[in-house]
Amino acid sequence: MSMIIAPAHYLLFGFFPTVIFSFLLPVIGVGLFTYIIARRIAPLVRANPDYRFNNIPERIKNLIVVWLGQIRQPRYMQAGVLHIIIFAGFLILSIRSISLVIIGLYDGFVFPGLGGSLGVVYNFIKDYAATAVFVACIIAAYRRGIKKPARYAVPEKYGHDHTAEAVFVLGIICTLMISESMFEASAVAYNYKSLGESHFLAPFSLAWVFSKTFRFASLEFLQGLHIFMYYVHDVTFFFFLCFLPMGKHFHVITSIFNVFFMRVKKGNIKPVKYGVSDEELDDLESFGVKKLEDFTWKQMLDFYSCADCGRCSDQCPANAAGRPLSPRFITIKARDLIFKNYPIKSGVIYKSDKLLVEDIYTEDEIWSCTTCGACEQECPLGIEYIDKMVDLRRGMVDEGMVPQSLQKPLKALEKRGNPYGKMEKKRADWALEKTFAETHTVKDLGEESADTLYFVDSITSYDDNIQEIARRTAIILEKAGVDFGILGKDEKDSGNEVIRFGEEMLYQDLKTQNTQAILESGVKQIVTADPHALNALKNDYTGLPPVKHISEIVAEKIKSGALTMKPCKDRDKVYVYHDPCYLGRHNSIYESPRQAMDAIAGLTRVELEKSRDRSFCCGGGGLMLFYEPEEETRMGVLRVNMAAEAGANVIVTACPFCLVNIQDAIKVAGKEGEMEALDFTQLIEEHLA
Repeated sequence: MSMIIAPAHYLLFGFFPTVIFSFLLPVIGVGLFTYIIARRIAPLVRANPDYRFNNIPERIKNLIVVWLGQIRQPRYMQAGVLHIIIFAGFLILSIRSISLVIIGLYDGFVFPGLGGSLGVVYNFIKDYAATAVFVACIIAAYRRGIKKPARYAVPEKYGHDHTAEAVFVLGIICTLMISESMFEASAVAYNYKSLGESHFLAPFSLAWVFSKTFRFASLEFLQGLHIFMYYVHDVTFFFFLCFLPMGKHFHVITSIFNVFFMRVKKGNIKPVKYGVSDEELDDLESFGVKKLEDFTWKQMLDFYSCADCGRCSDQCPANAAGRPLSPRFITIKARDLIFKNYPIKSGVIYKSDKLLVEDIYTEDEIWSCTTCGACEQECPLGIEYIDKMVDLRRGMVDEGMVPQSLQKPLKALEKRGNPYGKMEKKRADWALEKTFAETHTVKDLGEESADTLYFVDSITSYDDNIQEIARRTAIILEKAGVDFGILGKDEKDSGNEVIRFGEEMLYQDLKTQNTQAILESGVKQIVTADPHALNALKNDYTGLPPVKHISEIVAEKIKSGALTMKPCKDRDKVYVYHDPCYLGRHNSIYESPRQAMDAIAGLTRVELEKSRDRSFCCGGGGLMLFYEPEEETRMGVLRVNMAAEAGANVIVTACPFCLVNIQDAIKVAGKEGEMEALDFTQLIEEHLA
């Protein structure tokens, strides 16, 4: 009796060596794969530059935490756990798959280091990994093919869904698991029947089950099955390798690179073009993204890396409100265009004279984005959307494609430095209100000096209903012993929304004027009660003193004892804190407002289901207050209903734009008298001891 014959030595029909197949399959597979990847890289080579080789330690950390650790997957628990099992199984079994290719040429090949006890441990883990992946794929196929979660659906206007492709790929993976397990099990069963050798397999694993079943088979059947399953695995392996770059499963290959090159700094907007300084912008012939090749190579890598999981759109408030925007399809439509313009079968590159917003996107689709960042926060593969939307808007603005409702505030910003078109000298009139001015004086840094600048920004300076935030902020700073002043007429709009609406040159002008005024004031730190101003000054500007939100100052002063809080005035009310997008997601300030609220004894506070980095945008940020989108339900109304479901009757926010929108939403939702909205500064000022 003899041991089973390996693929490297087997003679098909008694005379044809199967080792020829073992040689040809990897040569053809790798060659074809190399050609396909070369075609897929072609658009990236033609794309605009992108500077992604900085902050290497942080990028390595992202690779370990986001890609290898799959930290974002459990945010959708069931699908996330299934993906983690399949992903981990792939990593473990990749060693086995590669070794199998070599085994077809060299019988008995073992990866260096896996020949002894470590190899026994690896085989034990590998058998369970294959079993876990098989089971996970069956469950995943059931979810995609039968259960069909809503976030996987594809509206008719976006084309067909990808359920068939997803189930097909799951079938391929199952084939790999079964063929590998049967290949091993047939050898174990053969050698047991022939030589009486007992080879240990992980109990109840696929290989173990198959080996027990095969003990009743003939030696001839086991030999044939052994060879057949080897080549089933080999053919499937190389077919899968070449199939991956053909559709949404390209992310299996690109995800490691996309996560490594993902955003490492939040809140900022990419330059108009890398390598072009602000002073050289006037020399550019065209701004933003108008054609496919205007995207950067990282943005194109994003398109390739989309797994079509729908998490971005599921969390997108614009999509939830029924606006004509789904982040998922911003990516998929661009990927489909790349596949169309750079076909695999031909070396021809097809081009369209149409703008992207006329070809695959619509103007309303691009303007519907609030730049809240929910999509980016949710994506497990580090795909970015805000920079793409801004680049597309830059291109639209350059072509004169600006919504009618935004033209007036943009012209006012250009002329007066604020979207309301009001006189510069009236910017500090909030401090002259009679009752406030009788007991409080606010320094003008054009005439006096101070350690801290209170940057008020436009809405708080000019909106009659919001000016109270400025006065309450001043009172809090004064009570906390902060030496502060304002720029008054020298302050311009921070430009946070201007740059995000694509008006680059106007933003550059606002930034230059503000930077000069701030530096000339000689302040050592900046405080603002407006998260949008905070974000611009902290993340878009350069060379300024440290910038803090008023909630951070309050939390710090309460902790140090400089501020003390009185017990809650109305203990019957239930408060909930709404995280503003530009305070939370973009700047990771979550705890300071909550700590300050919790310092008020007797205050009952609940949490919204969508809170912190999953907070739901109010829809009113910046120039969005002037934009008139097409939508089914206001985002603010959806947010108010969430607060009501949480059992709250007082919504506290720390952003003037959120306050305006939520107050309005309470009226639209018919909840006046039942609910109220407060700014953080009002709650704190009313409870100062």
